[in-house]
Amino acid sequence: MKNFLILALITQAIAAAPLQLGKYGTARELFIDNHLISKLSGDLKQHLHQPEPKEVVLTTGASWEGNTCAYYTIFRDGAKFRMYYRGSHWDTKTKKAAHREVVCYAESKDGINWTKPNLGLFEFNGSKKNNIVFDGIGTHCFVAFKDNNPNCLPEARYKGIARGRPTGKKGLYVFQSPDGIHWKLIQNKPVITEGAFDSQNLAFWDSHTKQYREYHRTFVNGKRAIMTGTSKDFVNWTKPVLLEYQKDSPAQHLYTNAVQPYSRAPHLLVGFPTRYLPDQGSRVEPTLMISRDGQRFHRWLEPVIPESAPKDRKGNRSNYMTWGLVEIPDRPNHLSVFATEAYYTGPDTRLRRFEYRKDGFVSLRGGAKGGLLITKSIALGRLAERLTLNFKTNNDGQVRVSLFRPNGIAIPGYTLAACKPLTGDHLNHTVSWESGSDISALRRKHPVVQVSIEVKNADVFSLQFQPWLR
Repeated sequence: MKNFLILALITQAIAAAPLQLGKYGTARELFIDNHLISKLSGDLKQHLHQPEPKEVVLTTGASWEGNTCAYYTIFRDGAKFRMYYRGSHWDTKTKKAAHREVVCYAESKDGINWTKPNLGLFEFNGSKKNNIVFDGIGTHCFVAFKDNNPNCLPEARYKGIARGRPTGKKGLYVFQSPDGIHWKLIQNKPVITEGAFDSQNLAFWDSHTKQYREYHRTFVNGKRAIMTGTSKDFVNWTKPVLLEYQKDSPAQHLYTNAVQPYSRAPHLLVGFPTRYLPDQGSRVEPTLMISRDGQRFHRWLEPVIPESAPKDRKGNRSNYMTWGLVEIPDRPNHLSVFATEAYYTGPDTRLRRFEYRKDGFVSLRGGAKGGLLITKSIALGRLAERLTLNFKTNNDGQVRVSLFRPNGIAIPGYTLAACKPLTGDHLNHTVSWESGSDISALRRKHPVVQVSIEVKNADVFSLQFQPWLR
């Protein structure tokens, strides 16, 4: 009976060209959007996960920092983690800025314990004993990254982008540095001028498409929105275009974007845009979105870090996600993100670490009765020799997998009944059937397949066709 159900679901799917999972058919695919999904049935649905709150990693208590520190950038650079952020303070009595905005710097060996090095570069209140890494054009929202472009010159290995505030013309200026510490303008005029820019604008090298990408803020019909452009040289940019979302996405203020390539699947761009709610006390909450082309995004509407997360997340701009999704040394199965708290409300702000399971943004969650996924047709690349899943089962849960021809006919030996049930908690577990786990011979005979996954009391996060390690 179950095989007849699978057959019925498959034959209902609209015929289309098979999906190519990367050049060799080995790209990891997450269930973070609907790209792989043809049908979901039974007690199975996509489930948005929230990262688990961990420790406070930074408090902005220095005189050149303050209660409105924001727009944090965090990335791993070899054995070191780097952090850049705005130092600023708002006097709640006078309703004025207490001092000029500066760019501050911190570093860490483990992503948890951070130090603020005495850089000695810029004077503040008569002393250079501080961690101010830049002062001048762009200190309001300076964002830095390490340029992984293989053709990048040594003197520009680190790059930055920032709005021309407090000085300079309207638009985004670009910067370079040989070491991430000593910065200079690449040119004395903005490279992007269409937009609003009063937010965390960012840029990075996209290794998948081999170009630079930038994301910045604008306004559309009175609502904050996000624009994007691309460049081959970091100076000459395409005309920016607005991001597009699925049809059912409501028009909402999106204050930041935090878009970045996902390291475990570089063809995916993951973003954490901040939803700004001016009619609810100007509170903010980070959300999740995913793109495969850099402009069209699938948005998830539930917050990933709600106000109920630890400490001071309520109120005006007090819950920003940083730009950075990093693996820390002692947590190899997880990825860390960071979010601000106590904005405006205290003498300083705090930065807290949160933790995702790898690939764990969205899962296929099956309940007690179980449910079934049918993928779209998938072309098996020449290196597709086994199928692996990232999954977690509950005490009585299990996952089973079958492979079908695109016409809905089962492939003998690769049915649900022939699959050895998958249990436990695994990031990369090879699926086995009674015929074994090597699908090399099957690939040559059936170069295009559909995958069905039965999920009961379990979560499935991603799948990947892989070669055997030799």
